[in-house]
Amino acid sequence: MKQFYRSVLILVAGVFLATPAVAQEEDTGPQLNSSLLSGLELRNIGPAFMSGRVVEIAVDPVKRSTWYVAAASGGVWKTVNAGTTWQPIFDNYGSYSIGTVAVDPNDRHTVWVGTGENNSQRSVGYGDGLYKSTDGGRSFKKVGLENSEHIARVIIDPRNSAVVYVAAQGPLWSAGGDRGVYKTTDGGATWEQVLEIDEHTGVSDLVYDPRNPDVLYAAAYQRRRHVWTLINGGPGSGIYKTSDGGATWNEINSGLPSGDKGRIGLAISSIDPDVLYAVVEAAMGGGGFYRSTNAGGNWSRQGDYVSGSPQYYQEIYADPHKFDRLYSMDTRTQVSEDGGRNWERLGEEWKHVDNHALWINPDDAEHLLIGTDGGVYQTWDRGRSWDFIANLSLSQYYKVAVDNAEPFYNVYGGTQDNATHGGPSRTTNVHGIRNADWFVTVFGDGFDPAVDPENPNIVYSQWQYGNLVRFDRQTGERVDIKPQPDPDGPPLRWNWDSALLISPHSASRIYFASQILFRSDDRGDTWRAVSPDLTRNINRNQLEVMGRVWSVDAVSKNRSTSVYGNIVALTESPLVEGLLYTGSDDGLVQVSEDGGESWRRIDSVGDVPEMTYVNDLEASLHDPNTVYAVFNNHKRGDFAPYVYKSTNRGGSWENITSDLPERGSTYTIVQDHVN
Repeated sequence: MKQFYRSVLILVAGVFLATPAVAQEEDTGPQLNSSLLSGLELRNIGPAFMSGRVVEIAVDPVKRSTWYVAAASGGVWKTVNAGTTWQPIFDNYGSYSIGTVAVDPNDRHTVWVGTGENNSQRSVGYGDGLYKSTDGGRSFKKVGLENSEHIARVIIDPRNSAVVYVAAQGPLWSAGGDRGVYKTTDGGATWEQVLEIDEHTGVSDLVYDPRNPDVLYAAAYQRRRHVWTLINGGPGSGIYKTSDGGATWNEINSGLPSGDKGRIGLAISSIDPDVLYAVVEAAMGGGGFYRSTNAGGNWSRQGDYVSGSPQYYQEIYADPHKFDRLYSMDTRTQVSEDGGRNWERLGEEWKHVDNHALWINPDDAEHLLIGTDGGVYQTWDRGRSWDFIANLSLSQYYKVAVDNAEPFYNVYGGTQDNATHGGPSRTTNVHGIRNADWFVTVFGDGFDPAVDPENPNIVYSQWQYGNLVRFDRQTGERVDIKPQPDPDGPPLRWNWDSALLISPHSASRIYFASQILFRSDDRGDTWRAVSPDLTRNINRNQLEVMGRVWSVDAVSKNRSTSVYGNIVALTESPLVEGLLYTGSDDGLVQVSEDGGESWRRIDSVGDVPEMTYVNDLEASLHDPNTVYAVFNNHKRGDFAPYVYKSTNRGGSWENITSDLPERGSTYTIVQDHVN
């Protein structure tokens, strides 16, 4: 058998780092370390038959076949031949999550990248500032705003490339940071904050008047997400205008909803720049679509249209070819021909939904590029038909698993909005692994898959909120096996990404968890509860956000958020049957040594902050009393890693975080098997 090296691998912000495990017997070989790993190269196995969330598309103003694509969770990609081939150009820099990319209209080789995607979704990645390239993306230099975490827009003055404005949304999970509008007059060497609202409010959109680029309009956006909630608005939200290049700003909210507002999308007509458009989220359903004909002097309500989930979409584009034609990014792209009074779908046949970015060819109104949760699409007939760019492997995987198939094992992964995929680790085809080699086990957002260790045809796959299926690759059959609540018991609280485990002691035994742990001994045909509620069972509506408890009518309160108080981590000792550990989203670790008959509650572990999300638990492969725990507190603005080890079944804990990066949230821990 191939020799494995004894180690523990910790996944930190998407990168494997190695740290030695404490051996239970004498080592039989060298330790796996960074020096040894540096000799290995990762091999891209795809897939690209479904791509991933694209948040911005920038096209070279001179050579229109050169595109830059910003991925929410996959860096920046460049094509010089209209999507025939692609090159990742941002893999060696400080963030995989991108908010925006912009090409200098005066110098096609100057490219700006703002890191940290510009939305408030559950799976948002954060950034580490603003970058600039002067060689068409061959190299980048960080030029500031390191504490912005989420950058929405980069606006380059068409008269002077040294003058650049940046809309910084700022941290999603905490106060402060770099928020507002920033301006440089020396190409990024120094920055001045020219618009500051408050510690909770940033700027999510920024447009300028093409007649006079000193006139800019900014959409201020107050928001906060934690594990337990989303508050998607507040008194800080609104629209601001400057007529002197940012030296002074005025609020221009006359005619807009008077109460708390949420995210606002802006557009300006290049045909008549006195005409502005705004799609406005507001409390108590008071939002809608607004239009101004006097450069923001006042606004008139066109109708009640707001995107389906403003925290995720809420971006609008004015067509440069036809006055009052507008496009709105939404679950399905919407188009209006009358300035926002009426809307209809652009056309979504054979195209992925969930749209985030649009480029309109300035020379051809029929030619559009659009970025979606499923990648990039192109149309030459304004949405009547679409061409999918099927070679951009950007799928955002939540979790992955492998099977024991021979001669080549398969890899499975649950993805953001793109189903659960399976595909081979290698093939005998001379062309390698192709899109056609991949298959779907279940649609929807995919999470933690699991494969029967004795029968690789049996794959357990889930989609959001505890929906679980058993998929048979041989027959193609999918059976819904989600546990159902007891008629006399409490409603079940399922996480967006629920905890799933095949017992190491029986291939037919699976565990699946809401706030209660369920066990099946017949591959999910029947279930029984083996625990009470293993969470704190906190009323999330009593928890403070941005310094206070918000009322039920707060903007989008608790939308796009799992019900709080559920099990999110689960493991069983492979050496002791029935020795179970669970971890909850509200910071509890629970231990059962008798298969769930009784449970021991662990309220705190070391110096981990109270209520920190238990991201992973792994019982030791080598010692029956050892368990590893990984905690993740980034949704309270704490990016520190927390990794612990117990050698007495949770009785006490040792901090083994060691020299992991101080700013590097920990997600999972994996042990290597030893020969």
